[in-house]
Amino acid sequence: MVGELLTQPVEDPVALTSPKRILVVDDDPDQVEALSYRLQKLGYEATSANSGEQALESAISLIPDLVLLDLGLPDLTGFDVCSQLGENSGTCGIPVIILSGMETEDVVRRSRTAGCAYYLRKPYDPNVLLTLIQNTLESTQGVDW
Repeated sequence: MVGELLTQPVEDPVALTSPKRILVVDDDPDQVEALSYRLQKLGYEATSANSGEQALESAISLIPDLVLLDLGLPDLTGFDVCSQLGENSGTCGIPVIILSGMETEDVVRRSRTAGCAYYLRKPYDPNVLLTLIQNTLESTQGVDW
């Protein structure tokens, strides 16, 4: 024992950072609940909105790290929400992943034009969504908008 080096505890860099906040926007409460639950189990902080106006208000007040956005909302389209997030100086740096069952021919093009990072069609593979979330958050980590 005498003369042995005692190692200092190493700070866990993940523990020093707050969990990434993800805003889940969908008018289907079951979808929001299931997705929020899964995200929380993976260590993310999930907040939710059920309408376009609520999504915009939440994004402005909470400044999430990522938005998961459905296109079919009761008041605004997801395209409108995505565009308005991009036009607001306080939210323009928030990446958006659109999750939608919309099957129109130009939905992906319209989603990209509105400013989304990725479009994922419902029903989606949860592992694919997780990969997109991780890639999106890693690509924006340390970016100062």
